[in-house]
Amino acid sequence: MRIRSVAAAAGALVGLAASLLPAGGAQAAGGHRGVEIVAHRGASAYAPENTLAAVDAAAGLGVTWVENDVQRTKDGELVVLHDTSLARTTDAEQVFPDRAPWNVADFTLAEIEKLDAGSWFGPKFAGERVPTLEDYMDAVEDNGQKLLMEIKAPELYPGIERQILKELREDGWLDRHHVKHRLIVQSFNAGSVKKVHSLRSDVKTGFLGTPAVAELPKYAVFADQINPQYKSIDAGYVASVHKVKGPHGRPLEVFTWTVDAAADAVKAAGQGVNGIISNKPDVVRDALEGEGR
Repeated sequence: MRIRSVAAAAGALVGLAASLLPAGGAQAAGGHRGVEIVAHRGASAYAPENTLAAVDAAAGLGVTWVENDVQRTKDGELVVLHDTSLARTTDAEQVFPDRAPWNVADFTLAEIEKLDAGSWFGPKFAGERVPTLEDYMDAVEDNGQKLLMEIKAPELYPGIERQILKELREDGWLDRHHVKHRLIVQSFNAGSVKKVHSLRSDVKTGFLGTPAVAELPKYAVFADQINPQYKSIDAGYVASVHKVKGPHGRPLEVFTWTVDAAADAVKAAGQGVNGIISNKPDVVRDALEGEGR
């Protein structure tokens, strides 16, 4: 387990305190009248995305839901990173200049752990690393947070769904409490979502995209959520999604992304979405509080 900085640990304590609030207070920190607020790749407007620092930044803001992206290294280890290439968010080009295009799948965990995943964002994050899924889950657990996990590009990593579920089980995240209250697994790849559902039908799942209304019943067989880009929906679409029941007998939910402007957050909430995914979860929270939601 990687040890976090003193500042990060302080953020973790804030997040833990938020998780211990009574129901009303916890809702005020993370959601408003049923609209959950999710920190996209952690609070990625304030710390380098998908790092432990971003998880703790979300905790420091009192945001209980965080979103991440999971991929697999050359030697079969699970790591948290958005792009399938290491180039944008690490110094891989400098450390390994002859390894273009620096795909995650072409590097071992030991090689990835040599990379700086923080300096690109700001000097105070120099030395931040690409976390393993195990380290990431430890941070989320320590903070008392909840996780919206995206399986990134599963077509590149055969069998990753089973491997992720194994890691979640070993980290204690497939017990009844976590599965019911603290975990959602999503992907743009419908086959991957379907696979997760077939392996663990109790785990809440989401499909990333905006399927045609006529297609929604097909997705409802294996997905509990339809999670579209916010510009692709309107109130009518959200209502149509809610009319369809998912695999657990409840209306499908909508978590929309990536909403950073206050006006867009208010609009999305007015359309009836269940969750808003944001790089600036505090901006979304403040906007919804201002509307009395």
